[in-house]
Order: sequence, then C-alpha cells, then structure tokens
Amino acid sequence: MAEVGGEPGEDEHARVDRELIELLNELKIALPAVQVLFAFFFVLPFYARFATITSLQKAVYFGAFLSAAAALGLFVAPSAYHRLNFRRRDKERLLITSNRMAIAAAGFLALSLTGAIFLVADVIYAGPVVGIVGGIAAAWFVWFWFGLPLLRRRSAGR
Repeated sequence: MAEVGGEPGEDEHARVDRELIELLNELKIALPAVQVLFAFFFVLPFYARFATITSLQKAVYFGAFLSAAAALGLFVAPSAYHRLNFRRRDKERLLITSNRMAIAAAGFLALSLTGAIFLVADVIYAGPVVGIVGGIAAAWFVWFWFGLPLLRRRSAGR
C-alpha cells in the first residue's frame, strides 16, 4: 500500500525517489531567481547614489540582502547535504530536511523581495504609499506562498 502522498502501486523507495526529483525540479526554478536577486543586492552599494539613501532605506536594504543570502544558502543546502551523505541510504531524511530548507528559503525569499519592493517604492514615491505597497507585497507573498497552500492542506485533511 502506498504511503500518504504516494501514487497507487508505488512502494516507499519509488515514492521517496519521485518526491526528491519533484523537490529538485522546484529548486531548479527558484535558485536562479534568488541568485539574480542576490547579485542585484550585492552590487547596489557600489553605485554612487547608494551613499545618499536614508538610514531606513539602508536598514531595509541590509535586511533584504541578508534575507536573500539566507534564501540562497538554504536553496543550495540540499545539494551539499546530499553530497556529504551520498550513498548512506537515508534519502527519506534527505527529503524531509531538504523540504524544510526549501520552505525556510521561500520565507527568506519573500522577506527579501518585500524589502526590494519597499526600497523601489521608497525611491519612487514618498509617504504612506511606500508602507502600503510594502504591506501589500508582504501580504501577497504570505498568502500565495504559504496561506493558500496551508489552507488547501487543512481542507484536504478533513
């Protein structure tokens, strides 16, 4: 009998292999986006205008930069984990740990993107619109990346 989430007729070994491939395919999509975002944050301080930003903008920038670095590290971590534990016959643990890393990375990516959106809005506009745009961005990521999937998970469990 298939485990929870398994396909009909799929044994545990086949399920773990399939789920690991699915996770790796998802990471292949997310990783380039995080790399580009991190590169953007990495070069930003070297532009002349960066010296003129406010202390709030610097704080948001640095938080977004660190969040992008954390997301990048967590998205790459499953590869390092796998290499260090190669042929130890513990794919299930690799899958569970890598899944947690990917979820945490998505959270850090959402923080970083929200910070980037806030910074752009703060340079273009002034006043309460900046907070509104930042809040809408944060709410959008929280809802579509976490809220909606968790709501579906909860309703499927009934």
